[in-house]
Amino acid sequence: MSEDVQPYGDRGAPVGALPGPLVGTDWLAARLGAPGLLVFDASVGAHRGAARRIAAARPFDIDGALSEPAGPLPHTMPDAGRFTEELRAQGLNDGDTVVVHDAVGIYSSARAWWMLRAMGFDRAAVLDGGLPAWTAAGLPVEEGAPGAAPEPGDFTARPRPGLVVGADAVADALGDPGAVVFDARTRGRFAGTEPEPRSGLRGGHMPGAVNLPFGEIQDGGRMRGPAELRAAFAALAGDRERLYFSCGSGVTACVLALGAELAGYRGTAVYDGSWSEWGLPAGGHPVEMGPGQD
Repeated sequence: MSEDVQPYGDRGAPVGALPGPLVGTDWLAARLGAPGLLVFDASVGAHRGAARRIAAARPFDIDGALSEPAGPLPHTMPDAGRFTEELRAQGLNDGDTVVVHDAVGIYSSARAWWMLRAMGFDRAAVLDGGLPAWTAAGLPVEEGAPGAAPEPGDFTARPRPGLVVGADAVADALGDPGAVVFDARTRGRFAGTEPEPRSGLRGGHMPGAVNLPFGEIQDGGRMRGPAELRAAFAALAGDRERLYFSCGSGVTACVLALGAELAGYRGTAVYDGSWSEWGLPAGGHPVEMGPGQD
């Protein structure tokens, strides 16, 4: 992100300034329904299109419309034209403020936040604790099919190179003494002792990568505090400030990207293909077994 971008400063939106890339249920509840505030549901898998969501939430479909339709890999970024078209159809305007949630807690919502950021939209945050935290607080939900389509918005994607990267950039980072590649998968998948959920992929991890399972930077579905997050990343990165994130298909890598942002890191990137690409037998990418670096 360029130094002149101030994503969480007050730009005069009716809802005021976002406090950061993460907001709590109280913050959202106090502003729900305000002009210029859009809530997106980025739930995936069995939760995609579920009948229960935060009131007036609109779909952010990374399992479908907001993934590259012709791509051979899951959850890959669409091009700027498709991204623009899909979010305009959901009523997004360039001046709006967005809060994203998912049905699990903090899982696929972080992917939606990172995609928006990579496409030049800065007024976006993830709801801490997601739908479980919202419902536990007794806040309003909506059930049944979504309502009528909104009026089209004027959002235009403005891609920022370097926030979403491919295998070549990750290979370079693995050999760069100033960079570190984090893998958000479970420790068993990283070590190659647990099977991959997608068939046809090798087990193990990228040689030189470090393992920080995305669940370990959360507590009860909410993100840990900045000091705890900084300690978790620094324990593996040392004094390296350029951080690259990978996972199974580019979704939970974005949870680590969110955690790194909260911890104060700025030189970060997400590997879009992640293990769905690197782990392919025909890919030719080196794989290492065992627990790797602690």
